[in-house]
Amino acid sequence: MILYPTIELQNGHCVSLTRGDLDQPMIWHVDPVEKAKEFVASGAEWLQVTDFDAIVGDDQNAGIVEEIISTSGGNVQVAGGIRTQEQVERWIEKGAGRVVIGTLATQDPELVKSLAMAFPDQVVLAVDVWEDRVMTEGWKTKSGLEPSSFIKAYEGTPFAAIQLTDIASDVSDTEASLGLLTALSSETKTPVIASGMVRNVDDLSRLNYVGNIQGAVVGRALFRKTIDLKDAFAATMPQTEPTAQFI
Repeated sequence: MILYPTIELQNGHCVSLTRGDLDQPMIWHVDPVEKAKEFVASGAEWLQVTDFDAIVGDDQNAGIVEEIISTSGGNVQVAGGIRTQEQVERWIEKGAGRVVIGTLATQDPELVKSLAMAFPDQVVLAVDVWEDRVMTEGWKTKSGLEPSSFIKAYEGTPFAAIQLTDIASDVSDTEASLGLLTALSSETKTPVIASGMVRNVDDLSRLNYVGNIQGAVVGRALFRKTIDLKDAFAATMPQTEPTAQFI
């Protein structure tokens, strides 16, 4: 399982949000570029950078994201406000390993499928779920789309992964979210990235037992230090059964 340490940006700062509330961010007083380098130095092969300002059409963090891509030493998955073909192409040209698309996938499925075909293994489909519906516009708008049907409509599209977020898990217990994740991941052949449900090492250990989980996004827990990155990497390693020794 691949761990995706995550840097979330707003107004040039590293932040964390609760249920995507842009008006009440928790600000972390660290340099986002240096934090990205720290994650890579600790063993991260992939990072996710989520730009909350881009969700509302503000590109003030673009320079920071570009610097992380060019200097961190890791592969960067860019998320937040990517809603046009031009934005997808721009970030890939800038060196992003992957781009995450959510709202656009609910608005223009044919365009998203064509982008996934043009950039195989570089487009991630974001499926953010609240009360059994896919949410859009940075979790602000509930669509009429049921997540299972939404995922099935994209079956066969060459996405790098599907990133699943149960928004309820952002503030409540993760057990119900694990059930949702298990059910949805079993309905697709595309690898799944779990998002929004990792608070500690035990959560990562539980994810190891869910089929078709390729990775997990971890953000706020790293900044709050409820999880140590090296311990997190150890928890994502394949578990081996003890082997009997015969003489």
